[in-house]
Amino acid sequence: MTYEDITNMNNKELHSTLREERMMLQKLRFNHAVSPIENPNKIRASKKLIARLMTEVNRRRHDAAKQSAQTNENN
Repeated sequence: MTYEDITNMNNKELHSTLREERMMLQKLRFNHAVSPIENPNKIRASKKLIARLMTEVNRRRHDAAKQSAQTNENN
């Protein structure tokens, strides 16, 4: 998933994708602890995707807070 795909998601899709990816990472870690998984780079890729998703969530949260602060200044 590219960053452009992430930015094109609405908030609901973004949060559901983040929730699903966190659950997948948890399963990957558990499976890797029980017996080594075939491709441990999947764990790294999952962590990076979660970081990208969280970056977009935080960017949107920051933009919303900044926008509400500007409207409060104008009133």
